[in-house]
Amino acid sequence: MSDEIQCGNINNEVDLFGVRVASVFVILATSMFGAFFPVLTRKSKFIHIPEAVFQFAKYFGSGVIIATAFIHLLSPATQELTAPCLGQDWQNYPYALGISMASVFAIFFAELFAFRWGTAKLAEIGKKPYDAHGHGLVGHSAHGPEAPPMETKAVDEESLTPSSEAESPLDSGIAQIIGIAILEFGVLFHSVIIGLTLAVDPQFKILFIVIIFHQMFEGLGLGSRLAYLDLPKEYRWAPYVGAALYGCTTPIGIAAGLGVRTTYNPNSTTASIVSGVLDSISSGILLYTGLVELLAHEFLFNPAMSKMSNKKLFFATAAMLFGAGIMALLGRWA
Repeated sequence: MSDEIQCGNINNEVDLFGVRVASVFVILATSMFGAFFPVLTRKSKFIHIPEAVFQFAKYFGSGVIIATAFIHLLSPATQELTAPCLGQDWQNYPYALGISMASVFAIFFAELFAFRWGTAKLAEIGKKPYDAHGHGLVGHSAHGPEAPPMETKAVDEESLTPSSEAESPLDSGIAQIIGIAILEFGVLFHSVIIGLTLAVDPQFKILFIVIIFHQMFEGLGLGSRLAYLDLPKEYRWAPYVGAALYGCTTPIGIAAGLGVRTTYNPNSTTASIVSGVLDSISSGILLYTGLVELLAHEFLFNPAMSKMSNKKLFFATAAMLFGAGIMALLGRWA
């Protein structure tokens, strides 16, 4: 009974209210900067950034995404779904891990069925299958240029009419947009939840500083993926929409938290279950994306990586580990 009363009480001592309101705009600015910087600078004709910077941001982002899945999603989900106020039934099984595993398989089967369906459709019109992840099939990667020059040349020599392009659902920007949308879907849940938490958390000062860096680094990770999308002209709006969505979610969460600060209890049974389930689902999405789509396809199945010099390979792996290390360190406070 005492646990239920404690979990049900609303005791949000929202001090520094003006600063909390200002945090909406500060987090908005840092999130937007992180997400838009790679997109705008890579596509700009006036701002010249060395390619090495973009490569660093891309691999740094891979590490950020993986660390976010483990440290910032799966760990808090486990704590939320084993909170004492949830009752003994929730203590008898690791629900957070089970939901995360189910999320991984859900993304896998969705991608598997989509690939098989798209390949069958392409076969009907006599086209070679498109591979969004660089498994040696003809096409461009959804996560960066992975095809070697000979394969790229083969694509260019193909005679593609406008009608055949329209009939090739995977030989277009749709597959790339779906891939990045899955990644962003996992990130957005997390962003809203940390916004709600920041709005009412008593340790506001420390959490605020940590979330500024957290959102900027996570934005750089997502933005570098958006910047490397190789989209047809009709889909070139997608990176900007993706960056804007990311930049808005945490500020929206903060604003919503401040709006319901007198009724919202982050330690309640309902809040623990909802945030725990969403964090678990998001962790599975980011685990699949980070380990399969990013690490495996960029380092193991990427033909260009096998021809890369040891110096460049060290640079790529060091950037990835640095991104993971920074985000893991931020998990000490948030």
